[in-house]
Amino acid sequence: MERDFTLVAYTQLLQSAIRNGYTLTSYEDYINNGHQYSKVFILRHDVDDLPDNSVQVAKIEHQLGAKGSYYFRVVKNSLHPTCIEQIIKLNHEIGYHYEDMALNHGDYEKSYHHFLEKLKLFRTYYPVKTICMHGSPLSKWDNRLLWKNYHYKDLGIIGEPYFDIDFSKVLYITDTGRQWNNTTSSVRDKVQTGYNFKFDSTADIIKAFDENKLPAVIMLNIHPQRWTDNKVLWFKELVLQNIKNSIKKLFVKKA
Repeated sequence: MERDFTLVAYTQLLQSAIRNGYTLTSYEDYINNGHQYSKVFILRHDVDDLPDNSVQVAKIEHQLGAKGSYYFRVVKNSLHPTCIEQIIKLNHEIGYHYEDMALNHGDYEKSYHHFLEKLKLFRTYYPVKTICMHGSPLSKWDNRLLWKNYHYKDLGIIGEPYFDIDFSKVLYITDTGRQWNNTTSSVRDKVQTGYNFKFDSTADIIKAFDENKLPAVIMLNIHPQRWTDNKVLWFKELVLQNIKNSIKKLFVKKA
């Protein structure tokens, strides 16, 4: 594996999980049926930008018999009806990647009504059952604060991973910052974990699968905008992410 964060590398990662006995499925399916699986690899995707990339990832998963969760933001760089419809046709889950507190400057009432409005919008495409916060690294507002005053389960939502998964028992692997579980460039995409794995590359994760070192339940979070086989787009994403990481590190230090 020469370059990381390519669709080839992602395909190889999924194949390694499959050959080692993991069921590859969505967060919604894990909540409803996870007790049936001896090993499960929960595929979560935050669609922050370039939604066409998410369609490509969804196609790969579908070809492998896998199912994933795709969380779309409401900003124009993410919310793309055609892409949403294509991903649904490939038998994947759609969810709301909410950032209402950041968009409404911490106003709880406005944020909640904004959340209701956008949830209703996403439910015109898919019967949304799970949600996941967007980190909004440049905002002082943590979008999860909305649930101090309101309750998402009153709205038919069955899961929000940052609240409803015990990450002391579920391994969380994220590509935030275009690095694996790098907390120095992640403002809010962090969990309290009972595991101490260090992955410098996707190849390291594949090796851990093949050496049977990983636990039975894993949540993988990727941002499909980072994953491409196009060398020009791949290099562009690398440069942009390095700039973003430098900015985010300043916010992490202040936190």
